[in-house]
Amino acid sequence: MNDTDFDELGPIDYLVVEFPADRKPDGSALPHLIDLVERGIIRVLDLVFVRKESDGSLAGIAVEDVGFEGRVDVTLFAEAATGLIDRTDLEEAASVLEPGCSGAILVYENCWAAPFASALRREGAQLVASGRIPVQGILAALDALDAATG
Repeated sequence: MNDTDFDELGPIDYLVVEFPADRKPDGSALPHLIDLVERGIIRVLDLVFVRKESDGSLAGIAVEDVGFEGRVDVTLFAEAATGLIDRTDLEEAASVLEPGCSGAILVYENCWAAPFASALRREGAQLVASGRIPVQGILAALDALDAATG
């Protein structure tokens, strides 16, 4: 990647998703992810599937071997491997997954924000804080507000 590519790069995010130990992922969320990619909203940089064993060890799972039900085209995800996820990242993911659960680690570029981020960089601005409010937190706050006004 050269400097010109970096100039047009959007913010990079990651997430770790845990799947219940008693259920295999069925792939029902993947079409939504594919849609985001096809519409140019995000670009999947890395997608790694793992399983946390009962002894706490972490084992990688090839996307083709996850065992999604139905007709899910995993080609896009099998090719998503930039190498941004390293052993340290896998160990951090292992620390948040429950034993017996499988998980997915996704690193993606927010393509929708690339023009905005690029313009800010040209102005000399830099991102100094970032965060995410979990949906559960929003719902709890709305419930509390409703109870207080109800």
